[in-house]
Amino acid sequence: MKIRIATYNIHKGVSSFGSKPRIVALKQALATMQANVYFLQEVQGRHDVLAARHTASWPGQAQHEFLAGDSYQAAYGMNAVYDHGHHGNALLSNLPIASSRNQDVSDHKYESRGILHCVIHLDALPVHCYVIHLGLFAGGRRRQAEALIEAVLDSAPPGAPVIIAGDFNDWGNHLSEALRTRLGVTEVFDERTPSVGMGSFLRRLRGPNAKIQPARTFPAMLPFLQLDRIYVRGFSIESAEVLHGALWARLSDHAPILATLQLK
Repeated sequence: MKIRIATYNIHKGVSSFGSKPRIVALKQALATMQANVYFLQEVQGRHDVLAARHTASWPGQAQHEFLAGDSYQAAYGMNAVYDHGHHGNALLSNLPIASSRNQDVSDHKYESRGILHCVIHLDALPVHCYVIHLGLFAGGRRRQAEALIEAVLDSAPPGAPVIIAGDFNDWGNHLSEALRTRLGVTEVFDERTPSVGMGSFLRRLRGPNAKIQPARTFPAMLPFLQLDRIYVRGFSIESAEVLHGALWARLSDHAPILATLQLK
């Protein structure tokens, strides 16, 4: 059984420069992905200032509700709260969402972060989904990754299908090994090097212990940093790609990742 998923930091639905609303165009772009489940970060639950300033182009609903529309269910984890609104992570799914819970993993008062854990049903099988957005500082990311590992161990039964996706801010790729070792997950780009042709030659040239690198997703206009990830357990990876191009560069500072998974 296949499932198509995407992870995307939507930059609160505004342009990187000038804070111009992009939420309507974002909804249209998400529809082109045709994913079953979207793991979204920097989702604006409320922003009174932008809503008042852009009455014609700012939806009256929270962004996760607007993006979900009538075709998806939505779960929202509110993390950062301020006088004029709040934002956090969200999961949109056209598969039933059985439960959702948001866990605060903020490392200090200047960065509010959370783990949104949702259980969706793929037919009758529960799949544990975790939407994550880690902090900007290495020490905080290590502690938040540890909290993520503990959250998965505590909430997902051994061997249960797991999807962890989001903005890890881990440009040095320091967290992947602990996640792989302790949770038994695979990053969707771990097996992206072809087994034949030039890809096979490059793999042999690097040697059997060569470090596998995640995809580059930031900045969207010319990605060179590896910030966004999808880790899975209980699935084989049929395909994975970063969506590049002028459209995506206009919508957010991150490029989205789209993957098709096959349930084992």
